[in-house]
Amino acid sequence: MSKSVSYSVVPRKNPMEPNADPRFYAQAQANGDVTTREMAERIQKTCTVTRADVVAVLTALEDVIVEALSAGEIVRLGDLGAFQIGLSGKGANTEDRYEISLIKKAKINFRPGSALSGMLTALTFNKVGKLSKKTASEPEEGDDNPIE
Repeated sequence: MSKSVSYSVVPRKNPMEPNADPRFYAQAQANGDVTTREMAERIQKTCTVTRADVVAVLTALEDVIVEALSAGEIVRLGDLGAFQIGLSGKGANTEDRYEISLIKKAKINFRPGSALSGMLTALTFNKVGKLSKKTASEPEEGDDNPIE
């Protein structure tokens, strides 16, 4: 499995300096996506579990994560990392004046564990032209349950 990330160079303006020339930055380019079906096929090749069993476990894992986060629990996936609900909103001058209406939205925070953090340090980078506009969220043909 390649440990090289493709990137292209893109111009970006500084919103604080609208009249300044743009600066150029690296932007990671996706090299395809991995669906639940593809993950199941890859996993079945490394153990004795069938693809159908892996799909069942991945589907159940998704359900359990959603349920746990909805209940306010932190979901820890070992060395992969942890998911937790976070909140965004406005502040109040005192604790007594804080009202629930100041909460604007909930979001999911992910903190990578040692496996993902370690992977980042071993990456190499490969400059490419701008890739096609196909998005990673488009499911492949025959995939009824993509994970986004």
